Amino acid sequence: MQSDIRTVINNPNVSTSLDTLQDGLDYLVGELNQVLDRIPSEDKQQIQEQVEQPNLKTPDKQSLSVYNIELGDSKEDVEKQAGTAKRSSYNEYGVKWYAYHKNYHNFFMAAYDENEKVVGLYTNQDLISAKQGIKLGSAKDTVLKQFGEPITKIRKGFVFYQLQNNDEYHLFHLDDSYVTIFYDKHEDNTVTAVQIISEELEEQKKDFYVEASPQLKEGFEFQLFDLTNAARVEHNLPALSWDNTVKETARDHSSDMAANNYFDHTNLKGQSPFDRMKEDNIRFRVAGENLAAGQLSSIFAHEGLMNSLGHRENILHNDFESLGVGVAFNSEYKPYYTENFLTK
Repeated sequence: MQSDIRTVINNPNVSTSLDTLQDGLDYLVGELNQVLDRIPSEDKQQIQEQVEQPNLKTPDKQSLSVYNIELGDSKEDVEKQAGTAKRSSYNEYGVKWYAYHKNYHNFFMAAYDENEKVVGLYTNQDLISAKQGIKLGSAKDTVLKQFGEPITKIRKGFVFYQLQNNDEYHLFHLDDSYVTIFYDKHEDNTVTAVQIISEELEEQKKDFYVEASPQLKEGFEFQLFDLTNAARVEHNLPALSWDNTVKETARDHSSDMAANNYFDHTNLKGQSPFDRMKEDNIRFRVAGENLAAGQLSSIFAHEGLMNSLGHRENILHNDFESLGVGVAFNSEYKPYYTENFLTK
């Protein structure tokens, strides 16, 4: 097989929908363009605790660090600084993301190898430090000036995968690691998140999409939930609670889209998201749905959703109280993501 075979991944898809009881079965797809009746604030827990942010230091070994943690640090050292992980769940690299936070303040995820050394890091909060001065809120032009030209393709086995060129993120090969810098197009294209993966871990992943498993499905679901809450807290909003019942509704819709090769809020029976919730005996005052498909992980799905105004408004909707996330994979292991937001 020729080593220069090239495969282009289709652009991932996203879609969003919102409904209120006042709208009956009418719902909106795309950007929200109506004013919702506000739920009284006394009905919602709005208290935001004050959590001390770490004193960020310039990295010693790597170009970037997260929460003063660098690739190669030990799990023991990480947990001396950040405490015990709140959750661990499998990711697309075949290892677990360990999520650290204090009620979603100071949120970051770390992945470890068999020797409990850090091989992956991610954050979407103000925990980024770099030798080159890059941090949360840095301009895209500054990133490119400091890090140079980003990578445009990545090799998996004998196949070169062309990376999506939409300027919502850039991938750099730095310090024997792959660093993805995500930008917020609604905040003047400034840095909104970073993912750092060791070269060894990236090279262990042989395909763009990895084989589906129940553990990966659950991992993507919980990771997307955690990322959503971390984004809300970063924007001074309360975290959402996990809703296991609507998770099943969301997972069923993702499974239906994956099995029947469509991407829409309305299923092949003509049911809207809110029809499906009501069929599952879920009562709500306000509900919303975000869809994504084709992103290689929950991190890329979440960052893509945040750059689309309608999805962003659902994620950062002040009136939502709970969230269920459902993920499914088609026969080619392409993931489908459904987020169902609720206020009961």
